[in-house]
Amino acid sequence: MSNPVSIIAKKRDGEQLSPAEIAEFIDGYATDAVPDYQMSALAMAIFLNGMEPAEIACLTRAMLNSGTILQWPAGGAPKVDKHSTGGIGDKVSLILAPMLACCGMEVPMISGRGLGPSGGTLDKLEAIPGFRCDLPLDTMQQISQDVGCVINGATAELAPADKKLYALRDVTATVPSIPLITGSIMSKKLAEGLDALVLDVKCGSGAFMKTREQATALAHSLVNVGKEMNLKISAILTDMSQPLGRMVGNTVEVDESIAALAGDGPKDLIDCTLELCAETMCLAGLSATRDEAKIPLQASIDSGAALEKFYEMIAAQGGDAKAHRPVADACDVNAEQAGCVSRVDAEQLGWAIIEMGGGRRVKTDQLDHSVGFEMLVRVGDSVAKGQPLVKLFAPEAKREPATQMIRDAIELSDKRVVAPELILDSIG
Repeated sequence: MSNPVSIIAKKRDGEQLSPAEIAEFIDGYATDAVPDYQMSALAMAIFLNGMEPAEIACLTRAMLNSGTILQWPAGGAPKVDKHSTGGIGDKVSLILAPMLACCGMEVPMISGRGLGPSGGTLDKLEAIPGFRCDLPLDTMQQISQDVGCVINGATAELAPADKKLYALRDVTATVPSIPLITGSIMSKKLAEGLDALVLDVKCGSGAFMKTREQATALAHSLVNVGKEMNLKISAILTDMSQPLGRMVGNTVEVDESIAALAGDGPKDLIDCTLELCAETMCLAGLSATRDEAKIPLQASIDSGAALEKFYEMIAAQGGDAKAHRPVADACDVNAEQAGCVSRVDAEQLGWAIIEMGGGRRVKTDQLDHSVGFEMLVRVGDSVAKGQPLVKLFAPEAKREPATQMIRDAIELSDKRVVAPELILDSIG
């Protein structure tokens, strides 16, 4: 292969790498021919100097080709998925997968665990007794075909170069790099062998991308790579300046997802889920417009079919969604003054969950699925002194620090504030 040092130096100097140089370097890293310290140097050079769209596509392809790409029998239902860039209270995947399965699609979803203050889909599902998210690929594919949806963790066979690089980025301060984020997300999603992919790119205080400009840049990068790989793809920008839905935590988010599938979910959660589902149906060629797509999607809720599909998926993965899931004792966090909710630091709320043990500080932390909270106010609401802002679910010993973090995260003003829009833009 080419000299790794010369490739690093080239990118360090801001030059564009050739497809062969990128492919050789990533292949070398995946097979241990390139050591961690050289990959760290290239990651930092990419972080500092960026990559051109063609380079990002080559990086993604190289990471994809480091492992297995799922193959599906010809003539089956469209294989589709959704990816969210993460946020607080984002439990859309639990609702979306069974809804799409009820509308003629298969959803072989690869999901992850919590990253920093952002909750993880797998952590939430593991609050369900018996649920398994470590299925081998052949079992995952069989459930996808038999049930119509499956939510599993990434296996060692899928994009192994990304797994190694992801861990390295986390300890070298190179996580917030659009080329590296794009390669990581798209290599895993392309490995699913999809026909269509919808991206939920979030921006705001609880999102990885804090500004709309950053989120837009990431969305364009992701969509460009998907199109380069001949994947039907689009991105929807959504607001994450406050939690999505009312519940935040593991067990309580599962409970809220089941309520939503039963037709009793909070409006923002339902609206976001329907928008992403409808866009997926359009990409899969099953509907001409989002409005048209929302008719059968809403019918899957109204008929109870989506909830039954969720139960079926959970059972196929070893879980019992109807079994008891303990929730910690509740208490209210009250407003210390009157005013209008002017801002919510959603990221701070995510750290409050971690403070209570509902998220991880380090990879080996064991989660307390029973803790969480319910948001009782939203941006733009008027609040009286002493009015409950949040219902906290936590053991008494964990309440005091979390209570203060929650109070600090919810800002009150004497001026009226307009509630933010949920759906901000569509790209691709």
